Amino acid sequence: MTSSRRDFLATALTAAAGAAAPHNVAPVNEHEHEHQAVPSDLTLRVKALESLLVERGLVDRAALDALIDTYEHKVGPHNGARVVARAWVDPAYRERLLTDANAAIAELGYGGQQGEHMRVVANSPAVHNLVVCTLCSCYPWPVLGLPPVWYKSAPYRSRAVIDPRGVLREFGLELPEAVELRVWDSTAELRYLVLPERPAGTDGLSEDALAALVTRDAMVGVANVTPPTAGGGA
Repeated sequence: MTSSRRDFLATALTAAAGAAAPHNVAPVNEHEHEHQAVPSDLTLRVKALESLLVERGLVDRAALDALIDTYEHKVGPHNGARVVARAWVDPAYRERLLTDANAAIAELGYGGQQGEHMRVVANSPAVHNLVVCTLCSCYPWPVLGLPPVWYKSAPYRSRAVIDPRGVLREFGLELPEAVELRVWDSTAELRYLVLPERPAGTDGLSEDALAALVTRDAMVGVANVTPPTAGGGA
């Protein structure tokens, strides 16, 4: 099994088990153990489970490879980042995105299961948007990939509604009191994507360079997009 397959399966299994294990609201450093010499217990369990399912004919290895390829290359935050970047450079596209998100996202070739019904909400100097799913973990897979563990956790799902400014503060985002904070509750019928503000000082960047600045957290609303560091432009 390749390292990428192990990493993907470990992430998927962790996400599936998220509701059963306690988690803090603050985001986890997902690359903290990336370079460890010995595979983690979770990785070894995932590998053993995959081998057992394949051996017993319950999982087709080709189908598994196709699924992994989908989540490694075809869906994920890089898709949402391209949607955001296009909206930043093309005012007409931005208008279409905010009016009919499904059609506008489909223009870039993205869509499908868990993203059939989308709404995009735009941040501004006066308004900040935050997305949560209070019932479970509804999430726009085609443009953001699998939901992070913290998004599925009970503390985030409850406190994002009760104390959204406090939650954002724990993610490192302090909003001025004058900024209106709107919380959107995703459901199986409607999923939300935040269109973050374009950071200052990025007028000369290409669309690809802008997309590289956009993070998953910014498209959920727990972070803002920051400009490239001095001397490290895209």
